[in-house]
Amino acid sequence: MTHDLRKVVAWMAGTLASFCALAISIRGLGHGLSVYEILALRNAGGLVILGAVALINPRVRIGPPRPLPIHLLRNVFHMLGQALWTFGLMRLPLGTTFALEFTAPAWTLVLAVLFLRERISAARIGAVVLGFIGVLIILRPGIASFNPASLFVLTAAFMFAVQLTTTKFLTGTNSVMTILVWMNVMQLPLYIAAQLATSGDFRLLPDWQPATLVYVAALCTSGLMAHVCLTNAFRHGEAIVVVPLDFLRVPAIAMVGVAFYAEPFDSLVLLGAAVSAAGIVWNLWDQAVTARPSPRPLKSVRL
Repeated sequence: MTHDLRKVVAWMAGTLASFCALAISIRGLGHGLSVYEILALRNAGGLVILGAVALINPRVRIGPPRPLPIHLLRNVFHMLGQALWTFGLMRLPLGTTFALEFTAPAWTLVLAVLFLRERISAARIGAVVLGFIGVLIILRPGIASFNPASLFVLTAAFMFAVQLTTTKFLTGTNSVMTILVWMNVMQLPLYIAAQLATSGDFRLLPDWQPATLVYVAALCTSGLMAHVCLTNAFRHGEAIVVVPLDFLRVPAIAMVGVAFYAEPFDSLVLLGAAVSAAGIVWNLWDQAVTARPSPRPLKSVRL
């Protein structure tokens, strides 16, 4: 693996900007569209962008979804997780929503042990425990300020863990482009069906005002850009370097909430997210140490 800290930082800066743009665009479109309509619009825009990439670059290959049941499982859970996360984003402070999402890696560790038969270690157990301690710090259950919408984001984090676990399985037989294309193809009709079932009406755009079009462009590009930037960050650096930088999106989005939406700055939310991130880094450090080859014993020399 190539190690270039400057490139890692640059790509992670793009990741943080993309996540912030995604949150702002969802908040902006939420005044005229429902959760299902926003996510259907995101899938439609994703298909247009990915289709353009495939046309411009003839080397891009989009294969069939194999195995189909795993693709369906991944996309159903991802669709539900996205809907719950978006619902929480519209009702919770931005920092709280992003901090609770940091529990997804802890759930992923549990699912990887159960379904991918990965090894159990003290670091993995510690990462899960720290993840849930972080949740308790963020939510402070029993305090009057507790918002029930937090439970939607926590459920979404579990859904994302299923999505991450199945994605890890699918990368053995599918390219990233294949996974992304079929994700949008499968999820788009699910969101349209959910919208029609809940309201009987479906709109792709609330209006054609310039501000709305800016939000639409940000919605359709920011999610894909976040994926591209994060993937490239992992190409240029170890996960143990990338993950702490990824944690910075919690204070970054918290400051966006303060600046654009007059949301209160909650230091305990940052503390809880930091505790969860510490567990993730601990597990990554343990994996790096375990994978490191042991030094060869010195050969004796006869004089």
